[in-house]
Amino acid sequence: MTSGSAQSSGRGSNDADFLCASPRLFENPLLDKFSRVHWTMPLVVYIPIVVLLAWLSLRAFSPLMITAAALGGYFIWTLIEYFGHRYLFHAELPGAWGARLHFLIHGVHHVHPNDPLRLVMPPLLSAPIMLIALLVTDLLFGLPLGLPFLMGFIIGYLCYDMVHYYVHHANPKTRLGLTLRRLHMLHHFRDPERSYGVSAPWWDYVFKTQYIAPR
Repeated sequence: MTSGSAQSSGRGSNDADFLCASPRLFENPLLDKFSRVHWTMPLVVYIPIVVLLAWLSLRAFSPLMITAAALGGYFIWTLIEYFGHRYLFHAELPGAWGARLHFLIHGVHHVHPNDPLRLVMPPLLSAPIMLIALLVTDLLFGLPLGLPFLMGFIIGYLCYDMVHYYVHHANPKTRLGLTLRRLHMLHHFRDPERSYGVSAPWWDYVFKTQYIAPR
């Protein structure tokens, strides 16, 4: 019995090591280094931008107008989070190059979901998203109206990254934290074709992709 318990404990330890592993993705050491990022990096990069956008917005609009525009930007982010996770991150691309691209974008996270250095977006990936958001915002609303909208969009992105790290590495005590963690773990370990919302799980219920327990 002691031997069996030790053996089981060893397997558990090995499983934990595998889930937390951080494999090399690129032969180029600099590029591989850029594929890893500490969870605080998005905060360091984007909080000053959020503060700047808030300051510029206050010079042009009332707090009520800023709040409404920021909520609109946040709302759009949650949709991008859901559809990006569902259709881009989980796209089955053809050929060896397609499989490689899928692994680089998201597959590695499902193989090693607790890798602490690949739970938030590297700036090399998030910066183009924010640049596209700026261009689209300018096209649709113009400036300065687009500034608070973009601020809300970036806040939504930061919420996503922080929630994603939290549900993988924290020990939630609140009902909200436990629910977010449970839904995301169901996506990882029960059904990867459901529960796509990380910080905005309500879209799974709207688009009928919520986790359905087997009978």
